[in-house]
Amino acid sequence: MIMIAGIGFASPWLLLGLLVLPILWLLLRAIPPAPKRQPFPAVTLLLGLKDDESLSDRTPWWLLLLRMLAVAAAIIGLSGPVLNPVQEHGGSGPLLIVMDSGWGGAPNWEQNRAQIEAELSEAGRAGRPVAMLRLTAPEPLQFLAAAQWTRQLAGMTPAPWVAAPAQVATALDVISETDGGFDTLWLSDGVEMQGRSDLVTALAERGEIDVYESGAPVIGLLPATYEDGLIVLHAARSTAGLAQEATVQALGPDPSGTERALASATLEFDAAAHHTEAQLALPMELRARISRFEILNTRSAGAVSLTDDRLRRREVALISAQSSDEGLALLSPLHYLRQALEPTAELLEGALSDLLPANPDVVVLADVARLAPAQEKALIDWVDQGGLLLRFAGPRLAASDTARDTEEPLMPVRLRIGGRSIGGAMSWGEPKALAPFGEGSPFYGLEIPQEVTVSSQVMAQPDPELASRVVAELSDGTPLVTRKPLGQGQVILFHVTANAEWSTLPLSGLFVEMLERLAVSSAAKPPVAADLEGTTWQAAEVLDGFGRLTDADTLAGVAGPNLVDAPSGPELQPGLYTSGSRAYARNVLREGDDVLPTSWPASVPVMTYEGADERPFGGLLLGAALVMLALDIAAALLVSGLWSPARTAAIFLMSGLMLGVPQEMLAKSATTPTDLTAELTLAHVLTGDAKTDRITSEGLQGLSNVLTLRTSIEPAPPYGVDLETDELAFFPFLYWPVTEGQPLPSSDAYAKLNAYLRTGGMILFDTRDADLAQAGATSNAARRLQQLALPLDIPPLEPLPADHVLTRAFYLLQDFPGRHPRGQIWVEAAPEDAEQVEGLPFRNLNDGVTPVVIGGNDWAAAWAVDQDNAPLYPVGRGFAGERQRELARRFGVNLLMHVLTGNYKSDQVHVPALLDRLGQ
Repeated sequence: MIMIAGIGFASPWLLLGLLVLPILWLLLRAIPPAPKRQPFPAVTLLLGLKDDESLSDRTPWWLLLLRMLAVAAAIIGLSGPVLNPVQEHGGSGPLLIVMDSGWGGAPNWEQNRAQIEAELSEAGRAGRPVAMLRLTAPEPLQFLAAAQWTRQLAGMTPAPWVAAPAQVATALDVISETDGGFDTLWLSDGVEMQGRSDLVTALAERGEIDVYESGAPVIGLLPATYEDGLIVLHAARSTAGLAQEATVQALGPDPSGTERALASATLEFDAAAHHTEAQLALPMELRARISRFEILNTRSAGAVSLTDDRLRRREVALISAQSSDEGLALLSPLHYLRQALEPTAELLEGALSDLLPANPDVVVLADVARLAPAQEKALIDWVDQGGLLLRFAGPRLAASDTARDTEEPLMPVRLRIGGRSIGGAMSWGEPKALAPFGEGSPFYGLEIPQEVTVSSQVMAQPDPELASRVVAELSDGTPLVTRKPLGQGQVILFHVTANAEWSTLPLSGLFVEMLERLAVSSAAKPPVAADLEGTTWQAAEVLDGFGRLTDADTLAGVAGPNLVDAPSGPELQPGLYTSGSRAYARNVLREGDDVLPTSWPASVPVMTYEGADERPFGGLLLGAALVMLALDIAAALLVSGLWSPARTAAIFLMSGLMLGVPQEMLAKSATTPTDLTAELTLAHVLTGDAKTDRITSEGLQGLSNVLTLRTSIEPAPPYGVDLETDELAFFPFLYWPVTEGQPLPSSDAYAKLNAYLRTGGMILFDTRDADLAQAGATSNAARRLQQLALPLDIPPLEPLPADHVLTRAFYLLQDFPGRHPRGQIWVEAAPEDAEQVEGLPFRNLNDGVTPVVIGGNDWAAAWAVDQDNAPLYPVGRGFAGERQRELARRFGVNLLMHVLTGNYKSDQVHVPALLDRLGQ
């Protein structure tokens, strides 16, 4: 393709035809004069005639100009002009494609992949070997044929981190170990990283560098904080200059366990601002259910902020054997617990029988020796289901016979009779200090103040399991804190009082830190590395580059200090980490982080993905040439005196037929509800997303064209259905594309939908996420479908069986791809009494039409066509892709035939013909 004045030409040699225009000017100047009507009697044949020399009339200049323009338009149109053509880079020799491949590029990942595919195609045509270097996971360079990288490209996904200095250093080593020169094409995420300038210098020494980078700002969410009863959301963006808004949703399970948006807030960036924040005021019950915050319609790990114990204030039930007005406040068993827990927990006080139904996170028994049998059983059941019971010793426990002879369920160890008790043998002459915490203790790494001493305690009975249950001890080896598991929960006993009567522990900051380590309270501030010294954290769920939570599988444990300070990478991925009962959210962005834009030297050209799409306009010019030729005919008739209104109307009618009525005008023609009953109309549910609705309309138009050409069905133009206002009875079929931000219909709309399904209508739900489902991931669209479908009266579903009527309603099919191949399809489950007749390839399932079909293959994009009935969106590659598109069209035909004819193909009368076609 050759560029001329910013326009690309596929066949530029045809433009040489413009050189003959001056010759055409001379040839087209003359026009014969109009014939003169004369009477022709024999006698007067020659009377009145003059023998003057005849001269041809001159063609008017405006008619010559019209003809010249028509010829010029035809010549230019045939040369294949294209507006905004994609320019090829050219060049020869090896090519290195460098990808930042971090979370900042996830929203534009499809653009990245399309650009790489184009570059690989160009390199393949030029015979250039190609190597790829992902900075988030650098590997030795391998210069291979471009086609080999094309096959691997589909499996590449962004990482949920930015390349760390260690990874950049590895990339520099990889480049230095590669011999020879090469050009570099760098696809940047738009987020700065340390060491980028060193990479640019190293690559510039090997050849030319071109950079692609989206011009849009990259937005990231920082961890949410809880301040003065409000949740504060913090966000940062890479570039300023324009005012910008973003919606943040708080996601979490509802009472039924289904994840949904619990609340939302709007982040507003001023034109010059790089940071902004928003506040949410939520009740405690709702705040406790929040699992993460997400920026709506932004697929990026940086747009997700996971929550942990710092946001969720734990509910702690405080129970004491001493009444609230008994004794001085400082001597109350609960006084120091209140002081330690009030800033970071919701405290509940009262009778145990009243507090347990509220299902608190922790129950604290301060010097409670015995419980009523009913209360003890209820407390055991509560702990068994995952509760944490924290007990403190005291005079009542020391004087009782609790856990003396046998181990009790609500006591971690047996207690000695006559041990060191108050006023007796437990009074020491010298207070004892605490021993350093062992590596297996949840308190390991905490610093023990010298002023913390213990003067009295209850003693544990020696037992074979005692050593494994001690998590803190005194300097003389006697247990201070013991614990044991009970079902899914645990029981912990402090062998001292919760007040300062037996020890100075409640007076120290160590007491608060120990409660935090036991997950009795939430940390008010994010921990520093020293606070987590000696702890090991295991990943429970991790984020991928697109911000989806996945199971951590076999990731190794992470040391507590590294969890706070170390940069993210393959060994430390952003996600939710746990240690015992505590949880820590390691987000992509941490408090104090910033999102900085990339900085490139002036010598490196930076191009953007965004630009107008290629627009061939040769057809437009050829159409204009036809119109001008039609005008020329009319003008020639006018000049020659043969013009008449009827002839002119016929000429313009012919020109209109030659040009054809644009299909998009038909598509945009108004379809009123009164027209919908006249012929079949394929309808789709309006999602509120303009791009999705446009693609769906184009897809149903393409399916309508296929049905018109191949069957007796001739559908009307597609119709977009508003569930709130439109009547659904006109449409036997609804195509419902599911988007992650789609609003939930109202109760009236759900009532109409349920009536529609009960009266024979079919809905095809398309989540368009089969590429993610094959990798075992769950998309936001799939989760949104669960919420949308919950109020619908949908029968039990099953994966599409091989003998379902959809496999033979018109075509014989086994695969049902769309733009994505081989995604799972769900239909109404077959009745339990469906029988397999011997000798037949399918069961007798003549039971009507399945009311719903659910899949994620993105059929609309595979069906979509433009006004010339040409496919709009790529499907696969080469011949295999066209075969996939054909199967998608056949699935659409089968689906509509199934909707309109039911299980007609299941009738036994068709069995011989079907067996013959199946080759059986």
